[in-house]
Amino acid sequence: MSSYDVVIVGAGHGGAQAAIALRQAKFDGTIAVIGAEPELPYERPPLSKEYLAGDKTFDRLLIRPAAFWQERNVDMLLGREVTAVDPAAHTVSTADGATIGYRHLIWATGGSPRRLGCAGNDLSGVHTVRTRADADRMMAELPGVTQAVVIGGGYIGLEAAAVLAKFGKHVVLLEALDRVLARVAGPDLSRFYEAEHRAHGVDVRLGVAVDCILGEGGTASGVRLADGSVIPAQLVIVGIGIIPAVEPLIAAGAAGGNGVQVDAQCRTSLLDIFAIGDCALHANAFADGAEIRLESVQNANDQANVVAKTITGQDAAYHAVPWFWSNQYDLKLQTVGLSIGHDATVLRGDPATRSFSIIYLKAGRVIALDCVNAVKDYVGGRKLVETRATPDASRLADTATPLKELAG
Repeated sequence: MSSYDVVIVGAGHGGAQAAIALRQAKFDGTIAVIGAEPELPYERPPLSKEYLAGDKTFDRLLIRPAAFWQERNVDMLLGREVTAVDPAAHTVSTADGATIGYRHLIWATGGSPRRLGCAGNDLSGVHTVRTRADADRMMAELPGVTQAVVIGGGYIGLEAAAVLAKFGKHVVLLEALDRVLARVAGPDLSRFYEAEHRAHGVDVRLGVAVDCILGEGGTASGVRLADGSVIPAQLVIVGIGIIPAVEPLIAAGAAGGNGVQVDAQCRTSLLDIFAIGDCALHANAFADGAEIRLESVQNANDQANVVAKTITGQDAAYHAVPWFWSNQYDLKLQTVGLSIGHDATVLRGDPATRSFSIIYLKAGRVIALDCVNAVKDYVGGRKLVETRATPDASRLADTATPLKELAG
């Protein structure tokens, strides 16, 4: 049985950053990264944007080249899935029958795409966007596609729809709620992006339910809605969120449910086991202390740094301002903070110019900003969120006043 001082399960952003941060902190113990995919750690956000569009080759997505990991003595155990954890024995078991020992275990598995609860999920031509293999399969099919349906109006769905529209496909986007981005942004931003996609030829349909995915000869041929209508399609993309990949930890006794619960140092309830990234359920100061999961590169990297410091004996606690981004068409959306629970908004700039910001307030305090093609607002607004500033709404709306001047 092989054994390591630190075993990292998951070779995404969080897992890679944990290994990098440990070496940066002069940790000289043995490190292994176990990844279910055969690839070295790579950036995942571009999969539904630049990579799918063909603007970036896969080698440009690698977080670090192969030589980096070799030079730092990080063993990459790729194409292997961890199926069980034995916290008493300090071991993990993999699907190929191996047992690997650890002194510290870092769980950074992210999640698996949520599937539709209807018939047709297993048809050829039905896709999710989570891995390189997912994107490669779509890219291989695109030349034969004229009609596509995207199910889900979150970031993944909107980004994929934008790429398909760019390729000249007829795209129908279906959202079960009454607006896109309903879980992450306010109505003003939703309506802006709905209009943008429609202007680019995307048929955006809101408040619709999917009955099933239809097929012919094992291949998707369309989507039937709850009202009985059928939308023809040779390609269907399902982007309705993820399910955190924590089953082995929960089975081993870790506290959790929708993710695995962690403390400020990202420790789980199991001795010597940490969890980071999309699968880590943590109390977040920017959500008024509510326990949430954050599906972002920022969160994965910041939590990885906290764990590396904790393992190397440094004082550390997770307290990072959440931020996200999305590229659609020629629009760059940058979000800072969490708009959950906001009770007021301030519009800064004119959406007609395609450069503006929406500022979210709660009890007069700035809690988040959505900035569309407005980098200066994003940079200045970050300080407002960090300092929990309470500037006058009229000054927030005044584009002649830099936001950085209102931080106080």
